[in-house]
Amino acid sequence: MPKTLDGMPPVIHKIFRFYYDGFRNMTWGRKLWGIILLKLFIMFAILRLFFFPDILQRDFHSDEERSDHVLEQIINP
Repeated sequence: MPKTLDGMPPVIHKIFRFYYDGFRNMTWGRKLWGIILLKLFIMFAILRLFFFPDILQRDFHSDEERSDHVLEQIINP
């Protein structure tokens, strides 16, 4: 398979250039991607801290106690 100057196959190079040029020439897209990344950060980082506490870490002191509790919940729900 022929390779381009940077070592990538031509099809992959064309796809890469398509997206690279598209993202480079965006005007509104950069702001929209910023909003999307900010929302993802809020959902996965901040909300997780407040609404999904680590109950096993809080209620059990050792890994053995945690694993016993999980196994018991799986076997006898």
